[in-house]
Amino acid sequence: MIKFLADENFNNQIVRGVLQQNPDIDLVRVQDVGLKGASDPDVLLWAAQEKRIVLTHDVATMITFAYERIQAGLPMPGLFEVKRRVPIGLVIEEIILIAECSLDGEWEGQVRFLPLK
Repeated sequence: MIKFLADENFNNQIVRGVLQQNPDIDLVRVQDVGLKGASDPDVLLWAAQEKRIVLTHDVATMITFAYERIQAGLPMPGLFEVKRRVPIGLVIEEIILIAECSLDGEWEGQVRFLPLK
């Protein structure tokens, strides 16, 4: 099963909802792994080392740094940008679907926006 890392400002209601509906999903928050206050490049580096897809609301900078990693040929297990106006229930469903139906490495080097539809 794939693993996720929720960015520091990612909606905790989404994190809780995902884990309540499927506690087997491997989803940790930046705060849980000692990266609180870390720069976006450091968060992406840690996620790459741990092979975790990043969940973020930060369209302004996180996406730019993700693309920089991709262009530099560095590992980037995936980034999902979630707009804050998307209904929380829909985001929870999509994250669970991605977790349950994706293959390891499937999202490598990709930046995607949720919802996928």
